[in-house]
Amino acid sequence: MRIALDAMGGDHGAAPNVEGAVTALTEQPELEVVLVGDRTELTHLIEQSGYSGERLSIEESEGVAEMHEKPVEALRRKPNCSIAVCWKLMASRSVDAVVSAGSTGAVVAAGLRTRLFLKGVKRPGIAVALPTLKGRALLLDVGANPAARPEHLYQYAVMGALYSQAILGVESPRIGLMNIGSEEGKGNELYKETHTLLAKSRIRDRYVGNVEGRGLYAGEADVLICEGFVGNVVLKVSEGMADFLFKAIPPEIIGRLDTERPQAMQAFQEVGRRFQYNEEGGAPLLGIDGTCIICHGSSDARAIRNALRGSAKLTDRDINSQIVEQLRESMVPGEE
Repeated sequence: MRIALDAMGGDHGAAPNVEGAVTALTEQPELEVVLVGDRTELTHLIEQSGYSGERLSIEESEGVAEMHEKPVEALRRKPNCSIAVCWKLMASRSVDAVVSAGSTGAVVAAGLRTRLFLKGVKRPGIAVALPTLKGRALLLDVGANPAARPEHLYQYAVMGALYSQAILGVESPRIGLMNIGSEEGKGNELYKETHTLLAKSRIRDRYVGNVEGRGLYAGEADVLICEGFVGNVVLKVSEGMADFLFKAIPPEIIGRLDTERPQAMQAFQEVGRRFQYNEEGGAPLLGIDGTCIICHGSSDARAIRNALRGSAKLTDRDINSQIVEQLRESMVPGEE
C-alpha cells in the first residue's frame, strides 16, 4: 500500500512526520510512504533518521497551506502546496491514501476540489472515535461540512454505522442524532427534518432518536451524527475538558495518598491515553474515493505513525466498496 504523507503539514514542521513515517515503515513491511514537501529538507531529515530503504520516497511540492490562511485562498495562491500535491497523487491513483496533520480546512478543501467522491456520496464527513462509558462512539461530521442538509446527515449515518461495525467492532451500531434535547420536535429545521428522514428510512431500526450532548459519553449511541459546526465544537470542548481533568485531578488525588503513588499515577495515565489524539493517529474523511486521514495539528511522531497504520487498516478492510453498496441499498426514500 502506498501513502502520500503531507510532510510539511502540522504545528511542528517536517521532523515528526518523517520520524513517524520511518517508524511505520520499520514496523509494517507492506507500506510505502511518499513524503510530499521540500526535497532538500526532507532528504536531510531522512539522512538523520538513518533510514536507507526503498519504500520511502519524496515528491516535490511548493509551499504549505498554513493554519492561519483561509483554505480556498491558500490553495488558489499555492496550487502545488504539499496538501494539494498529496490529493493530486491520489486522484491519479499514484497512491492509495493521504495523511496530513496540516490545516483541516485545507485538507478538506483540496479534497473537494478533486471531486474524488465515492459514487452516491454528496458530501464527505470527518469521523472521530471518542471513548464512552460503554466503549467507543463515532461522532461525525466534526468539521468538513458545516452547512449540511438532511440528506448529508443521512449519509453520515450510513457511513458511520458501517465504519463502526468494520473498524470499531460494533456488531449492530445504534445511530443517534446529536441534538439539544431527546424529545420529538427538538432542534432547528435541519435536525427536525433529519430526525423525520432517519425515522422513516431503511436504517430506522438502528436509529435511537435524538441524543443530548451528555448522552455521547454515556454511550447512548454508537454513532452520533451532526453537521460540522456542532461536531467541531463538541470535539474541541471534549479535548479541552479531557486535558483539564487529567492535569488537574491526578495531582490532587495522588498528593493525598500515603502509599502506592507510582501505581496510582500509572492508572491515571492509562485512562488518559484513551482520550489522547495521538493514540488514534487521526480521523478518516469518509466518502472519499480513496483513503484520507486528518491528524491533529499538534501531532507527534507517534500520532503520524498511528495515522499511517490506520490508513492502511481502513484501506485493507475495503470500506469504500461497502459504503457504495450500502448507500445504494439504503437509499433515502424517493431518491433515484
